[in-house]
Amino acid sequence: MEENVFNQMAKKYDTENRKELANIIADEIKKTLAGKQYHSILDYGGGTGLVTFQLADQFEKGWLVDSSQEMIQVAQSKIEQNQLKHFEAMAFNLAKDDRLDIKADVIVLSLVLLHVPDIEPLLQRLNKRLNTGGLLIIVDFDKNEKIQHPKVHNGFTEAEVKDALSYAGFRDINKHTFHYGSNIFMKQDASLFIATSTK
Repeated sequence: MEENVFNQMAKKYDTENRKELANIIADEIKKTLAGKQYHSILDYGGGTGLVTFQLADQFEKGWLVDSSQEMIQVAQSKIEQNQLKHFEAMAFNLAKDDRLDIKADVIVLSLVLLHVPDIEPLLQRLNKRLNTGGLLIIVDFDKNEKIQHPKVHNGFTEAEVKDALSYAGFRDINKHTFHYGSNIFMKQDASLFIATSTK
């Protein structure tokens, strides 16, 4: 999807269905982080912050980055309302510009890669933004042959995820499916996976 689509969607993005799915994703990420100590988080493609603001109390510093200026405006208003003084929201497209001056212990990509035509260059750029020993968390859809759209990947196989992460310089790669839902991926039933890897 093009940026302007997300700009148009921004003010109406937080539907009940999206909130419900974001809660499921945030809970799974919390399980992944349990028992580990990290100080900073970068949520790339974080939209209005539906997922990452649920994780905010686990970090001393956080950045929500999205290519849609309107999404960032919504996220910024949430930061102010909830007094998340340790969080910053900024509009930036790392797929087109490599000059993002942030390094974090944890990077989250939640339902982002399906919108990125060529995922490996983005993953390489994110690798540079991850502190040594840091954790990359990807949540996205498993491959789904029922989905056919010219601008959206129809999910990812385990091999595709592992190959792309290895190529981008990540190691200790793990992936598992954690949720099955009806009408959650372009009005089709689909499953969500979480993949973790380290630098």
